[in-house]
Amino acid sequence: MKIVVGLSGGVDSAVAALLLKREGHEVVGLFMKNWEDDDDGEYCSTRVDLVDAVSVAETIGIEVEAVNFAAEYRERVFASFLAEYRAGRTPNPDVLCNAEIKFRAFLDHALALGAGCIATGHYARVEEREGRFRLLKGVDPGKDQSYFLHRLSQAQLSRARFPVGHLHKARVREIAREAGLPNHAKKDSTGICFIGERPFREFLSRYLPREPGPIVTPAGERVGEHQGLMYYTLGQRQGLGIGGRRGGDGAAWYVAGKDPATNTLLVVQGHDDPRLFSASLRAMDASWISGSAPPAGEALAAKTRYRQADAPCRFSGGEDGRFTLDFPDPQWAVTPGQSAVLYRGEECLGGGVIA
Repeated sequence: MKIVVGLSGGVDSAVAALLLKREGHEVVGLFMKNWEDDDDGEYCSTRVDLVDAVSVAETIGIEVEAVNFAAEYRERVFASFLAEYRAGRTPNPDVLCNAEIKFRAFLDHALALGAGCIATGHYARVEEREGRFRLLKGVDPGKDQSYFLHRLSQAQLSRARFPVGHLHKARVREIAREAGLPNHAKKDSTGICFIGERPFREFLSRYLPREPGPIVTPAGERVGEHQGLMYYTLGQRQGLGIGGRRGGDGAAWYVAGKDPATNTLLVVQGHDDPRLFSASLRAMDASWISGSAPPAGEALAAKTRYRQADAPCRFSGGEDGRFTLDFPDPQWAVTPGQSAVLYRGEECLGGGVIA
């Protein structure tokens, strides 16, 4: 089969391409450029990544093409990213990027090239059963990326391959090293792709105006001034500007809430303050991999953020793209704008945006 692999310049996608080539497929690499604004190399690694992708392709012996999806990214991902921050929420653009760019714009481009499917270096697995496609967790629990793929549809999954999903990261690097891939020891990328390593507040202030306001305690005491609600997220401890002010037992301050109506940031002291925990959540804009919501009342597990262990929960709702999750054990810093992703064992069922 002709398979187009999204070569990012990283080791995971490189090994994905290598494994598919070894299986006998006609493999073509495709490097996606999704961001153009101030891409001067200081913070964005696009140029370095492209060089690495080309070097990998030459080593493996496959062709590679560079495609610019910056316009699609700005329209389908970045516009939503700014709208969410403007509304006081904390979005996860990687989830939308997968659904709209990597498995839509990229997939459409690959099919136009005559490919039977696409492949990426995500740590996840796809299983077909009686004509239905299931998204399963990656075998490596520390690298599983099904959370970021939960908005994919049956049509998208039917054309997706994840060649490293059954491997642990250490083995992926070992395969790359044994094959002489030039990026076998390259550091994993972190953070939001278009922000890179640049200061987040500086980046966001280019697109959204700063709106300073009071930082208050639950008792209504003003303890500082924030630079704009968009710069803070629930559970945040660093960067509050009130570290030198101690009260109560001297515990650290954490963001516990935002009030856009009054432009107020609520803070509490101590990681275990009850105001940081939620026994339930409401979600909107739901997307289900099977095409329909799970049965109401079913006991499932959920993640309310990527780096989190599965939390037992009970699902209800599912109508009009909305649902509710109730947790026997209250969850810490459940954050509006992030994704609540549901699992039935190893299977990722889908999820929605925490409202």
